[in-house]
Amino acid sequence: MKKRLLLALTATMLTAATQAQDYGYEEPKQITLTAEQRALVQSNNDFAFRLFSKTRGNTSQVVSPLSITFDLGLLNNGAAGVTQQEICQTLGFGQAGADGINAFCRKMLTEMPALDEQTRVMISDAIFVNNNYVLLPEFVQKAHTYYDATTETRDFNDFATIDVINQWASDHTMGMIPKVLDVDSYNSGAASYLLNAVYFKGIWTLKFNKDETRDESFNGGELVPMMHLRNQLPYAEDELCQMLALPYGSGAYRMTVLLPREGKTVDDVLGTLDGKQWGYYQWLSVEEVDVKLPRMDITTHVNLVETMKALGMPSAFSDTTADIPYFCNAPVYISNMFQSAKIKMDEEGTEAAAVTVIEATEKSSIGEPMVYEFHANRPFLYIISEQSTGVILFIGQYLGEDAVGTEPSAVQAPVARQEAPQYYDLTGRRLARKPAKGLYIENGRKRF
Repeated sequence: MKKRLLLALTATMLTAATQAQDYGYEEPKQITLTAEQRALVQSNNDFAFRLFSKTRGNTSQVVSPLSITFDLGLLNNGAAGVTQQEICQTLGFGQAGADGINAFCRKMLTEMPALDEQTRVMISDAIFVNNNYVLLPEFVQKAHTYYDATTETRDFNDFATIDVINQWASDHTMGMIPKVLDVDSYNSGAASYLLNAVYFKGIWTLKFNKDETRDESFNGGELVPMMHLRNQLPYAEDELCQMLALPYGSGAYRMTVLLPREGKTVDDVLGTLDGKQWGYYQWLSVEEVDVKLPRMDITTHVNLVETMKALGMPSAFSDTTADIPYFCNAPVYISNMFQSAKIKMDEEGTEAAAVTVIEATEKSSIGEPMVYEFHANRPFLYIISEQSTGVILFIGQYLGEDAVGTEPSAVQAPVARQEAPQYYDLTGRRLARKPAKGLYIENGRKRF
């Protein structure tokens, strides 16, 4: 397969520039990338394939890896330590760090919408903040500089906030995602909701003829409206699958369809895909192709918490390990993360949208420990012991410097009693009660 793709490379580079002109459009604009930026795109595409492998089920669905990259990239400016490292590594930015994600997102945000007048691309970010919290100035500055993010402070106890957030999602997806929260999923105690919306609308360079659409059996079963087109299109094949690219507008954007061979599955194809292999698939030779493709109208709602943990960033979702100190005036963790996405494809083109939501909540706090007075201004007993076993090395009493030393009286047998458990945090401060969450020390031993 790679051999055929490389042989087709020269022809493809020549025809890609002229094909748009043949279709009546100007040559497509391109985003210029350095070698380092190309490597970051490749590794971020690795994340895209790994993400889809984790989220896909047994039904038709769609997700937007780019939306997740933007939303996590935005929050990552408030993270530090292991949490920030995990987010960067999971998204494919490794050593480039948070600055690398910011630069990548800024470039996509500013350049993608201007590539093709025939194709509409919108990327939007918003931060809704509970009025009990305040975003830190440095975080706000980066949110505005790199993401053009809007910020809005609201009373989260006012359930009208749900309507405001849903309206934002609808407005920034042209009504495709009308709702991302409801009364059951809304957390009035959250510190913030961070949202990213990606909207795409592309008109086929070569439209399908509606008169040629027919109901046909799909996978040997149900009838679906199958569109039909025959023309010169970017195409390649190997023993695993056939690959077809359907351009939009001037060709700056396209849909690539990978059709498994008979006896092969989507799992087989997906198992071979990563960022590097996807780079090869961008080079397809132009061939005469007879195309049949079903119309699509698919809506997907997916919770991303366990998926993102499994992909390599568990610390951000734990109220004990999350390290997000630069977001607002309280330490937070990601208490929920999900995405709603929709795609509609017909004879005219494709419309797709996704909204990714990150719910950030203040980390649980045991509260200020009760303060006990211990004023040793009267006689007291003292014991020296080994802490892990309780073995006593010395025992004594203090009666004061003026106390007259006397021979001890007969020692009475001690009265057996059950000592109440003593709780301490990891700094050694005594706690009034057993903590509800997190690490603590009970009678000298660490507990969860």
